[in-house]
Amino acid sequence: MTSIRDFTHGPWRAVPVLGVTQILSWGTIFYTPVLIVPLIAHEHGWSMSFAMAGFSIALLIAGLSAPYVGRAIDRFGGHIVMTAGSLTGALGLALIVHANNRVTYVLVWMVLGLAMSANLYDSAFGSLGRIFGAGARRPITALTLAGGFASTVSWPATHFLLEAIGWRGTYMVYAALLALIAAPLHAFLLPRSRTDTHLPKPGEGNAPDKILPSRGLPFILVASAFAAYAFVPSGLSAHLLAIFARSGIDSGTVVWIGALFGPAQVGARLIEFAFGRNLHPLWVVRGALAALLCGFVMVGVLGVSVPVAAAFALMFGGANGLVTITRGAVPLALFGAHGYGRLMGRLAGPFLLMQAAAPLVMAFVIDRASDFAALALAAAFAAVALLCFLVIKRPN
Repeated sequence: MTSIRDFTHGPWRAVPVLGVTQILSWGTIFYTPVLIVPLIAHEHGWSMSFAMAGFSIALLIAGLSAPYVGRAIDRFGGHIVMTAGSLTGALGLALIVHANNRVTYVLVWMVLGLAMSANLYDSAFGSLGRIFGAGARRPITALTLAGGFASTVSWPATHFLLEAIGWRGTYMVYAALLALIAAPLHAFLLPRSRTDTHLPKPGEGNAPDKILPSRGLPFILVASAFAAYAFVPSGLSAHLLAIFARSGIDSGTVVWIGALFGPAQVGARLIEFAFGRNLHPLWVVRGALAALLCGFVMVGVLGVSVPVAAAFALMFGGANGLVTITRGAVPLALFGAHGYGRLMGRLAGPFLLMQAAAPLVMAFVIDRASDFAALALAAAFAAVALLCFLVIKRPN
């Protein structure tokens, strides 16, 4: 039983520490481009497609560097790697303020891509795996509860700062948050070593008696499943609200529908944290993807209306909240805790590459075909992910 003291003195203190730093990292680097990049493009006279391409390049760099970051976490610990990631993020946000030409702008986003790789969920999951070993599932779930509030905090805060001090001042404030809050939290409060005494014994709880080799077909299926799924939230986050608006829903209602996504994510994670302890994460991810596919079928059969769009937003948010947990829990349950940081880095690479490509591919399909064709494509990727997870066999 985890006590309050564990959250302050024991290994569980990693959860509130990473909870704060995940909100800061996602909120300052990942969620801000949707509000700030249009302002950068307008000020410099660049096209919106070029300005947003910087963010896609950052995701590309994050994907390419993820395996190396994972290995570094295994070797040195998250307290070192994530500290460096926070300082790199602060540097990137400070430099983008002075990136007045296209080449410099792209180079700065490459720096921010490295920061994403060392700061976001995959590095946090790797750090928890190193600290808790095979017992990391519940800390991972608890962490995602905090991370689910990142967009809820970031977008209103960014909007307020943009009104008060402009986009340059906003990025300088965010650079200071990463350098003065996130980096010290990682450096001084994140536990430095794995606590073996807190690991569940074989046959107890969710600790697997046997594990699969983290190579060959099992690894390919897990990597393919999460990479296929990555297309869905990335593509839909960029285009879903616009699709709803083009279907005749007024802008105010569209915003309200979009606001349902965050609470649905957190709600699903709370349910998993409370009741999913003894359920294998493969069943959790299968159920989440099946529910999401039902949502796509609902939209295809009933068309887009306010009730249907609201229901889909809730189903999408809940499914995404659970899949995010299983990104850390499934590899842990199937492949074990040994070399977990490196494993998460190997899985993060294709995930982030697909995440970078999805908005551009969805835009192309929308332009050349239709909104419903784009939704069908996203549904197809979700179906591929579900199929991969159905094929995976638990170790006997």
